[in-house]
Amino acid sequence: MQQRRLADCSILLLAGGRGQRMGGQDKGLVEWHGKPLVAWPYRIARPLTDDLLVSCNRNQQRYAAFADRLVCDDEPDFPGPLAGIRAGLAAARHHWLMVLPCDAPLIDEALLIQLYKSARAEPGKAVMARRDTQWEPLFCVIPSDLAPAIEIAWHAGERSNRNILLELGAQALDLDADDPRLANLNSPELLSERAPPQGT
Repeated sequence: MQQRRLADCSILLLAGGRGQRMGGQDKGLVEWHGKPLVAWPYRIARPLTDDLLVSCNRNQQRYAAFADRLVCDDEPDFPGPLAGIRAGLAAARHHWLMVLPCDAPLIDEALLIQLYKSARAEPGKAVMARRDTQWEPLFCVIPSDLAPAIEIAWHAGERSNRNILLELGAQALDLDADDPRLANLNSPELLSERAPPQGT
């Protein structure tokens, strides 16, 4: 397992949202094929890092089983994923922070390694996944050096991590337009339509 780890890379699973499309349920804990949603990206991320973070704003005791440490927003009322990313950057022990949404149960190890290698190729820049022309800003790797600039943008009122990372010169990891691994299963309808990954 040690040999599979991504050197100097923390991983953050974002599970701090309001869950509006889930009727207000805590999305990461919604059951899908017998496991909470967060368990699916967790099973991929766990062997790849010794610093696995979960951003959550409720149900901390349940999320603790899926993280080395928990982080939470520093402002109330669910201000969005950028708040969780800021908390992750502040807490991360490594130079790189890989960010993944909790409602992406179809990710695989190859995708995470692709993101990581793309980031290592451009050491001072973030990397975001992109399908055709569609950016996927919650699948990204951010160097800790960018944390101060992200803080400045946040305090200036920016709430889109996509906008901030692009402004800071983020590079694209280009993937097929229909790559199923990036599917966000963030509603009951989408959950009912998808089968679990093979071999699980």
